[in-house]
Amino acid sequence: MGSRERMIEATIALMRGSGLSGAGINDIVRESGAPKGSVYHYFPEGKVQIATEALAVYSERVMVFIEQALGRKRLPATKVRALFDAFARRVEEGNYRKSCAVGTVSLDLDADLENLRVALAAAFADWAALIARHFDLGDVQRTKSFAGLVLTAIEGAYVRCRAERSSRPFKEAGAWLAELVARRDPD
Repeated sequence: MGSRERMIEATIALMRGSGLSGAGINDIVRESGAPKGSVYHYFPEGKVQIATEALAVYSERVMVFIEQALGRKRLPATKVRALFDAFARRVEEGNYRKSCAVGTVSLDLDADLENLRVALAAAFADWAALIARHFDLGDVQRTKSFAGLVLTAIEGAYVRCRAERSSRPFKEAGAWLAELVARRDPD
């Protein structure tokens, strides 16, 4: 990997661990091993530019992750369980220290970061739309709403998993949402 890619990867890792505030330029340089001058060469707009670009890369990876988890199952309830089990494994592999970069950065937003907020909202919208494509609850709005609930449960589970140092929140949320979708009333 070149310096640019290493800085993107370092930024993703830092944001997953500590949000935007934990991904300062010096932190990115230290973590990536790239020369400090490379930051401003590749990212002349500084921290917001590198964060925005890193979040775009991260968002695409999450899209692939969600697609893989949901695409392996056929029934709605098993799809939900598979998705939440995949996220449970992910949080375990990160030793409960890594969350969703989009979620952690969202919690760090200041009013002057409107462009970044828009990018975060777009990532969440893309993920919800992808989740919705895997379900048919008989009504487009109902399906979108369910996908939003699934995404909200994922983000909330990340918070609890870190605090509790357990993947149980993902497993519980997945079980309840699977039960909910299995009992859905299509009318």
